[in-house]
This record gives sequence, C-alpha cells and structure tokens, in this order.
Amino acid sequence: MAVRLLLARALRLLPRYRPLRVPRLDPRPDPRPAPPPSPWRPWLSWLPAVRSLLLRGPAEGLAAVARRGRGGACLALVMALGLVEPRLEEQRRAEAACRHIQDSSSSEAILSAMGRELVPATGVALAGEYGAVSGHRKPVPGRKKLQPHPNIIQVLRAFTSSVPLLPGAFTEYPDVLPVSLNPRGIGRSRTLFLVMKSYPCTLCQYLRENSPDVWLCTMMMLQLLEGVDHLVQHGIAHRDLKSDNILVEFDSAGCPWLVITDFGCCLADEHLGLRLPFTSSGMDRGGNSALMAPEVSTASAGPNTVINYSKADAWAVGTMAYEIFGLANPFYGQGSLESRSYSEAQLPSLPQHVPLEVKQVVKMLLVRDPKKRLSARVAANVLHLSLWGESVLASKTLKPDQMISWLLCQSASALLMEGLLDKSRVETKMKMCFLANLEFEDLWAAIFLLLAWRSQAG
Repeated sequence: MAVRLLLARALRLLPRYRPLRVPRLDPRPDPRPAPPPSPWRPWLSWLPAVRSLLLRGPAEGLAAVARRGRGGACLALVMALGLVEPRLEEQRRAEAACRHIQDSSSSEAILSAMGRELVPATGVALAGEYGAVSGHRKPVPGRKKLQPHPNIIQVLRAFTSSVPLLPGAFTEYPDVLPVSLNPRGIGRSRTLFLVMKSYPCTLCQYLRENSPDVWLCTMMMLQLLEGVDHLVQHGIAHRDLKSDNILVEFDSAGCPWLVITDFGCCLADEHLGLRLPFTSSGMDRGGNSALMAPEVSTASAGPNTVINYSKADAWAVGTMAYEIFGLANPFYGQGSLESRSYSEAQLPSLPQHVPLEVKQVVKMLLVRDPKKRLSARVAANVLHLSLWGESVLASKTLKPDQMISWLLCQSASALLMEGLLDKSRVETKMKMCFLANLEFEDLWAAIFLLLAWRSQAG
C-alpha cells in the first residue's frame, strides 16, 4: 500500500498529456519544419490509468486500462503492479496467523482459553515454577471454583509447557500439532498440563471387564448422583458426563470409588449460573451430544431462549445407569434412542434383579420434562434410604421424631467408622455426604416416593 501511494504522488508531478489543438486551415504554408513525434506520448497517455490503478486498487485500475485499449509494456507493468497486492496481502495474513499462534501460546492465553479444566483445581495448583506465570496471578473473571468432593477429580497442579510428541499423535490428532512437530499442523507450541492422582481405569473399562453385584452397582450410581449434586450446589454443569469421563479406583473393601473428571466442556460462569442464554445456534451446548438432556438438545436459539442445566447432568446419570447394571446405553450406537425425540415408553427395562427403588429412580431421571424429573439430590436420598434406611421405612406410621433418631444413629455410625476404621471407605464417605447435605424438603420427598412405590408394588 505504501509503494502504491508513493508512486501515485510521483506520477502527480509528471505533466499530464494533452492532445495538440488542431489549427484552422490556412492557405499559406508554414515555412517551419514539423517537429518530430515525441517518444513519450504513448507512455504519457497511460498515466491516468496508472494513477487510477495505484489510487483505486488493482481491480478498478485494470478495468481502466482495459477501457483505454492496448498498452504494450505499460499494460504489462500495470498488471504486474496489480498482482503485487494479493501476494503482499497473503504474506500479511500469514504473518498475522503466526503472531496469533505465538500470542495464543503464551501461558496467560492458554490458561484463559482452557480455564474450565481448572475448575476442580486446588488453590495452589498454579503456584511455583514449571510454566507458571511470574508475578501476581489474577483469577479468571467470572470463573467459578469448585470445592473438594470425594467424587470429583482434584487437580493438584497445573502448568504450561511445550507440546510433546506422544505415541500415536500423527494418527490421532496430527492437525493440532505445532509446526515444530508437524509442518502441516496448526496447533499451539505450548499447552496446559494437569497433574492429578493416577487411577487404574475408567468406568467404561471397569464395566467392560467386570460384572459387579447389585449393591456395588447401586453404590456406583449413588456416587455419581452425589458428585452431580455437588456441582449443582456450586452452580456448575459438567455437560459431558459419560463413562469414559469417570475414573475408578477401589477402597480397602474392594468397592469401586468413582470420580468425575474432564471439565473442559463445563458451564462454570458465576454470572450465568446454570441458566445459559441461548441466543445463537453456534453457541456451545456441551460436549457429548448423544447424552445431552432433551431440554438442551431441543433448544432453539432465540433472543429469549435460556437453557436450564440444573437437571441435565442428572439425566446423563440416568442413561449411564444402564451401563452400570450390565446393559448397553440406550442412547448409544446404531438404531439407538435420540434425546431429541425419544418417548419414555421406549426406554428399555433394567434387569429383573435390580431393586424396585433403583428402577424407579432411573425412570424418573429420564423423564423428558425437567420440571417432573428427579433432582440429583432427591435421587441420591432415595438410594441412601434404600441402602441404609430400611428400619425407618418399615414403620407404617413414620413420624418426624423417628426420622431424627435414625439420622442421629447414622451420624454416630459414620463418625465411628471414620475415626476407628479405614477412612478410605466409600460407604463411610457416602453417608457423610448424605448427612452433610440434609434438607428437610428433599429428605421427605425421597421418603414419600419410596413409600408410594412400595405401596403400588403391593
């Protein structure tokens, strides 16, 4: 652009070519000899077109040249000058892309872009060396932090560093590799690393190789509900729950201990909470479309559309219950149900040996209408009572003082087990979660549901 302006200014200093005026015929001949033709006249006649090219750009300038006819070498020069601009523009774009990749590879840019992964991080996860940004680090504006929970992964440390070349990188994700590793890659040169506890397997891997009994399956489902309830209490929606995103270890009694991981698709905005204004169809609804709750998958973008995620993760737990109890997830695979269009009557039945209370909980977690769907808290209370509250439920005339006495006994039992026995028992942790999240309305809602289901079953 600068070259074009300089040439245009120089051309303004040259004399404009004006055709000679034709004199009137005079019968007397002019004794002076005629001047020889100037060699500059054909070139000067193209000055207006060249000036138009330089001032208006190659498209309009070439059109002006074409209107004036042939130009020989001048036309070639004009076309050459016109081709310079696209090449310079391509070079500028390439340099801008390189600067963008370089800027987005800074530690602060990476932490800002991938900050959702740090929702379950500890307060000191970003302190110290190994890629931490020097100086005082400001928290990400509007990003929520999650308090520790037995069924939520904990990020112990996070740092940025160069992208390593891992086995299988060229076959699984070649395009996101940096240019230093793959000349055709477009990825950042640095990325975010998370340091977490090592787990033996995922829930998907565990269920593929094992057939746990009903009690263990109920305990696993209860842990997922407790984890989801903890997220809801903090105004966070995971939005990508699936068996591949659940890690598993085992307590001293051999019970699977489940933790929810991979928060890269979560909704954790302190200004929005669990209600996302869905104004554009291009907005991010979540990660796993197959296990996306009906109110999310069927939402139509609009100025007044708001997606409520308060019960979306609980719906996903209901779908995973089929996997936990030994069946295929009805929303996976060819010919499977779709959350957008399924009817509740199409849901397959759970195995015969699954308790009635568990079947009813799964059924009510998969209700299409979120207003009629069980919350994660009430569903967890139902499973707690079905596992450890049989003595209370056996009473035909349940009174509040009986419930209080039972709760006191459960509290004493949990405290004794925590202090005297192994502290890493899943059963103890679940009882403590139940007691720590007691709400009168949620507890009685669970009791009434259990009693109603049992009376209907006769």
